[in-house]
Amino acid sequence: MGFTISKELFKRARKKIPGGVNSPVRAWQAVGDSPRFITRGEAAYVFDVDGNGYLDFLASWGPLILGHAHPKIVTALKEALEAGTTFGAPTKGEVELAELVCEQVASIEKLRLVNSGTEATMSAIRLARAFTKRNKIIKFDGCYHGHADGLLARAGSGVANLSLPDSPGVPPSFAAETLVIPFNDVSGVEAAFAKNSDSVAAVIVEPICGNMGVIPPSSEFLPAVRKLARKHAALLIFDEVITGFRVAPGGAQELYRVTPDLTCLGKILGGGLPLGAFGGSQEIMDLLAPEGPVYQAGTLSGNPLAVTAGLVTLRELSRGGVYQELEEKGRMVQEGFEAILRKYDIKGIVNRVGSMLTLFFAVERVRDAAEARRCDKERFARFFHGMLSRGVYFPPSPFEAAFLSLAHGPNDLEKTVQAFEDWAKEEARG
Repeated sequence: MGFTISKELFKRARKKIPGGVNSPVRAWQAVGDSPRFITRGEAAYVFDVDGNGYLDFLASWGPLILGHAHPKIVTALKEALEAGTTFGAPTKGEVELAELVCEQVASIEKLRLVNSGTEATMSAIRLARAFTKRNKIIKFDGCYHGHADGLLARAGSGVANLSLPDSPGVPPSFAAETLVIPFNDVSGVEAAFAKNSDSVAAVIVEPICGNMGVIPPSSEFLPAVRKLARKHAALLIFDEVITGFRVAPGGAQELYRVTPDLTCLGKILGGGLPLGAFGGSQEIMDLLAPEGPVYQAGTLSGNPLAVTAGLVTLRELSRGGVYQELEEKGRMVQEGFEAILRKYDIKGIVNRVGSMLTLFFAVERVRDAAEARRCDKERFARFFHGMLSRGVYFPPSPFEAAFLSLAHGPNDLEKTVQAFEDWAKEEARG
């Protein structure tokens, strides 16, 4: 494989773009070398500017559950594009998408469309503070909820990869309103509420962590957090930007049967275009302007192209058997990888929920961020480049989720497992 054009583009990019990238983890600092510049995608594959093709498990960090350039999305976008790109006025598609999301996510009676997951979480927190008339937020170490001030305390993959301070550039008074607890630590949440009982506006959590690698909740964790939030009159916010429509039609809250007060969505919601949303009960959501006093706005919110891609995606996901298919694909990769780890005596585990998974080296379990940080980052970097050289593109970070799509076929999964075995055999020889 040659990478001459990618390397030259990266040199040019670093002169005009901080770090050469527009989102930090794309710089490959966690795995070394310089990033490949992608020119196109097709089904389960991406192709770089040097002409190399890769079986893709990045999926644009999760949105592309149907695969790249899905024909129905492409057709619908062409039609929408001919009608115009943005109007700054309501469209029928916004109404249809809102109705569809409310139909699928039981906790959402009303929602507001925004442009990103970061917008969704920052807006949901503003709304929660207004509703409760309190200021403090409880979040969990390693959970990433976007780059808004006050939420970058121990915030997951991008910060972990770069070893950045928790919240540079954020006034101490902002950061002081954020209480950070280990994920899966019920006693920690109890203690935080006991000490701040009358000042916590909300608990925000990724119900399945995806930004410190995939970490599922323990069986008691989410129900206990739900109970504690209700007991102390705080709101529970599920950040389902990653898990929404990924692990079940109604997201992780459907999978685990725990109902939040507010839900944040993104990624799959936009079908590969920039789109986010936050929603909840009518009582809470009607505090938003123009209905109520809480201000939130966006020029491109509900953009017709993003809404079009989202509608096609959610309608495709509504056909029978989709999530069973994704579960079976995820299980095939997990079981294949675990068998190879045992065969070549390589210490590691695969954490998986449905079609999202992470391979952690040199650890026996990962239940929170502290355990995730103990993984062998150097071995992961060798794994990443070993798989890439065999035509398989995993996320360039030990603290990110890999994603399968409906476009991954049995031969693709067999190729992936075989590539891992070839790498493991070489790794075991030293």
